[in-house]
Amino acid sequence: MAVFAASGASAGVVKRLDLFGVIFVGFVAALGGGILRDLVIDVVPPLAFADWRYPAVAAVVATATFWLHPQLARLRRTVLVLDAAGLGLFTVTGTLKALDAGVPAAGACLIGMLVGIGGGLGRDLLTGEIPVVLRREIYAVAALAGAVAVVALERVETHHNVVLLAPATLVFGLRLISLLRKWSAPLPPQGV
Repeated sequence: MAVFAASGASAGVVKRLDLFGVIFVGFVAALGGGILRDLVIDVVPPLAFADWRYPAVAAVVATATFWLHPQLARLRRTVLVLDAAGLGLFTVTGTLKALDAGVPAAGACLIGMLVGIGGGLGRDLLTGEIPVVLRREIYAVAALAGAVAVVALERVETHHNVVLLAPATLVFGLRLISLLRKWSAPLPPQGV
């Protein structure tokens, strides 16, 4: 959550938003996917609003990013690795919460993917960018693969720790390999 808040806040700093704008974009990036999940599975109020610690962490990290952004820019690789780990964890927990709420497998996979990518979508939309997950990089695809793995492992009644760890590792690995190898989803042919 903290890494996602820093990512959102960094995008706000790049767009020259004021302190409130940076904190708001950090909040959306950190908590947007979980809020979306809770609303879809009818958990009201969403956990991000029910437990003060979630918005507090997002606000503190976003504020720190506002003031320390030049130093954080040097940690780009570390942030990408932590972001990949966050993507895996958010995807797995989102998928499991959807399954626990009685959402069918296909819907749980979509919810899990949206939990993983939702904050980034919100961040990009708030800063006037076409969301990265819709134009390049293997991000949403990695999250969807992890969500499918969660559902498959739950179906065969695998040990709970494996259901948590294996899909999160799959998402993490796919994301890092795609970054290292510069993989991206296919684009439409030019000249159409």
